[in-house]
Amino acid sequence: MHIADPTCTTVVNEIQLLLAELPLDGARVLELGCGKADKTRTLAQSGRVREIVALEVDAIQHAHNLRVADLPNVHFRHGGAEAIPAADASVDVVLMFKSLHHVPLGLMDQALSEIARVLRPGGLAWISEPVFAGELNELMCLFYNEQTVREAAFAAVRRAVDSGLLALERQLFFSTRSHFDDFAQFDARMIQVTHTEHRLSPELYERVRQRFATHLTPAGATFYPPQRVDLLRKPA
Repeated sequence: MHIADPTCTTVVNEIQLLLAELPLDGARVLELGCGKADKTRTLAQSGRVREIVALEVDAIQHAHNLRVADLPNVHFRHGGAEAIPAADASVDVVLMFKSLHHVPLGLMDQALSEIARVLRPGGLAWISEPVFAGELNELMCLFYNEQTVREAAFAAVRRAVDSGLLALERQLFFSTRSHFDDFAQFDARMIQVTHTEHRLSPELYERVRQRFATHLTPAGATFYPPQRVDLLRKPA
């Protein structure tokens, strides 16, 4: 297993990649850390899945998600990956989009054990994590450095594979497109988030703004952050 592949620069839409790679027709899907449920919505409206249970640990975001009224095949639940409110072997596919590294360090192994517990034999887990590299990562590191937690998340996946808890089906490496019209949009989406409290001094905030400005064009600022997916299967 590899934590990164610097040679891979293919840019893809991850949800479209997922739709192409996973056997989703009629599947019962569990999404851990659904955030604003953007990917949840796309998947739910694809017409392929039977049901999605979407968990979010951030109480503020979960309250927003509960107001969604036009996705009848989606059930929003409040909770974290380390204690999944689902029965044993009740899920065909588990999805984690950039959320394993947000699980507390001491609970990452437990989260993967929970994923194995709720997956049916032969079921798949799509564990998607950002690679610690790229211009957007360098910008974010000015106020929020995730190197330790991202490396810990990868190490937890390796332990789950090495122990036989989950089997590695394959790894996928690619980049995604992340666009911001202006700094105000970057501020709203990356700094003023509810799942993490970023406290920037006025001096640091200005430093971040100036660094962002070096990427700004008349069309906005576009980044291509590298990603990794560890596709895991529960042994039959």
